[in-house]
Amino acid sequence: MESLIAISRELSEEVWRAIAQRQCERASQWTAPYRERRASGKLHPVYDFLFVYYRVRPTQLEAWHPQWGITLLEASQETLYQHRYYRHDAHGTTLDPSRLEPRAIHRLEMALRLCETVYQRPPQFGCFGMHEWAMVYRGDSEGEVRHAERLPLRLSQEETDAFVRSQPIACSHSDAFRFFSEAAKPFNRIQPTKETRIKNEQCGCLHTNMDLYKICGQCMPWMGSDLMWRCFEFAVEARILDMRASPYDCLSLGFDPIPIETPTGRAEYERIQRNLHEQAQPLRKEIIDCLQKVLGEVKG
Repeated sequence: MESLIAISRELSEEVWRAIAQRQCERASQWTAPYRERRASGKLHPVYDFLFVYYRVRPTQLEAWHPQWGITLLEASQETLYQHRYYRHDAHGTTLDPSRLEPRAIHRLEMALRLCETVYQRPPQFGCFGMHEWAMVYRGDSEGEVRHAERLPLRLSQEETDAFVRSQPIACSHSDAFRFFSEAAKPFNRIQPTKETRIKNEQCGCLHTNMDLYKICGQCMPWMGSDLMWRCFEFAVEARILDMRASPYDCLSLGFDPIPIETPTGRAEYERIQRNLHEQAQPLRKEIIDCLQKVLGEVKG
């Protein structure tokens, strides 16, 4: 059904309802199990990161919004489209950039600036997912190992610590870096912060690319749910790589490890990381194009 959007800027009620239903059904395959796990207090260490860390509500993923520029017929009475950014008139229901308030415009501008900068910056590889290892460095003495209640470390704490000390760490993602153990932070090549995000983030970074899903969530409904869904699917794949290369033993979850403590494992990690970069760049370009059009309309 989404292909119809590419050839028509006006969708009949039959078409947009079918698209919305499909969106809800495919999203529910992820959101329903998450709700069940959350209710039982047993979150999935891999998948539920996408709901807990990014704070995109399940209902946001389930609901369908068109991109700006698409008109929905017979949608004026739908609760979902009573959002303040929608305009209803004789032509139908459509998003109206003129209704954006200054705070929302600033949010879209900052997202655009980040995406444009990262898109143009040369990718860097070779980090090998060491951020996850730095997060558990000296976990026995610092008192906390994330996911310890569900996932054991693949190596002993002593072996894990020794490996962290033996490798150069080059994490450019401030949100990943802030979870490093205090003892591991000095090992990082740089000390990224939220304030230096524009300066440091680059398009080879696994977490920067995973963040495309977060950016879509923050910029809805302007992105449109189809783009947001594709960014979610991409984030799932990136998160799987993140945990397969981590120091945790994820075999109980059905994921074989990528042993980055070995040359073979590091080569495999970089191969997949490069592939994910190639998938992320077109998604990032779509986000850029959408934000440029919306903001261009606001500024006239």
